[in-house]
Amino acid sequence: MKEGMEKGQTQTMTIEVTSEMFAQFGGDVVHRTFSTVSMVYYMEWVSRKIILPYLENNEEGMGGAVTVKHVNPAPEGAHITITATLTEKKRNVVITKVEAVMEELLIGTGEVKQVILPKAKIKEMLMEDSMR
Repeated sequence: MKEGMEKGQTQTMTIEVTSEMFAQFGGDVVHRTFSTVSMVYYMEWVSRKIILPYLENNEEGMGGAVTVKHVNPAPEGAHITITATLTEKKRNVVITKVEAVMEELLIGTGEVKQVILPKAKIKEMLMEDSMR
């Protein structure tokens, strides 16, 4: 991992809620609102943006854990800003605090843990899994 990653660094993205992001199971829409699954996806993505500049060519990040609270709905067409803030870095583990906000209303909050590993190690781990 390259030098320079420090606590307090942030990344932000803004998305517009579309029907593909609705809460649904098996293709059946349950609620016409921004789903928890979609929120987690964007929380992981914005957290990944923090590590990308620091990865060496032979490294990649893997998700280690996500903790999330979905506290308010967001309808189709809403603009949601998702922000990740680096709160902890221990060796190859990076933890970010994440928030999703619609205007001033908190939609969700949580934490994303990423582990930086050599690509060869990830490939090895995936091959071990496929052998089981």
